[in-house]
Amino acid sequence: MTHKSSFLTKVGQTVAVLLVTALFVALGLWQLQRAADLKESLQVATAIDTNVVPLESVTSPRQAIPASALNRTVSVTGKYIANFKAANQKDGKGDIQDWESALLQVGERSAILVVRGLWSERLLNPDIQQSMDIQIEGLLVASQDGDRARNSPGEISRLDSAVVTSLTDLDLFDGYVVATSEATRDQSLERTRVVPEKLQSRIPGFYWQHLSYVVIWWLMAAVVVFLPFYRRRVST
Repeated sequence: MTHKSSFLTKVGQTVAVLLVTALFVALGLWQLQRAADLKESLQVATAIDTNVVPLESVTSPRQAIPASALNRTVSVTGKYIANFKAANQKDGKGDIQDWESALLQVGERSAILVVRGLWSERLLNPDIQQSMDIQIEGLLVASQDGDRARNSPGEISRLDSAVVTSLTDLDLFDGYVVATSEATRDQSLERTRVVPEKLQSRIPGFYWQHLSYVVIWWLMAAVVVFLPFYRRRVST
């Protein structure tokens, strides 16, 4: 009876060691994947593709913007149907200014937010009318996830299609375009263009930090495996 009880105790201890070891190994693999995801997202967030492609070839209305579409240089033609002040925007140099953003109707049923330039230059090109087609090239970036101001008539709290859904029945594209050029059929619209601030990965932490956690988890797994042998050696 004692022998059987001792055997069952050893089996239980072995199973416990295997389970804990498997848990630490799995945590290490998860952390390793997080490091890989972080590295990939940083590359996506900082790499700008200057090859111009049509907007609708890389993303669609009413869908989350694909990672492959981020920081693509896109072309799109449409009509401006609404104008908004986007306050307290930080550019690539760290300067904080108010930007002019507009809702561009694309085709019959869709629209996307476009950053045209500085709010202080909004009165340039007064001859532009809502009936005019505007050809735009610019950088397609992800919607902002934090408010810079309050929503009020003629002003949006952040550059995000979600804040204008109540103002239109059109199908909205996720993200927004930072225009680098605008043109009508007859002329180019010249004004100061803005450069968005450097994008950050949405995965928290640092690459080497994640790798250090991988080492820690797997060291703990090794300790769990080695500890029974160490205790047996000490007891003898």
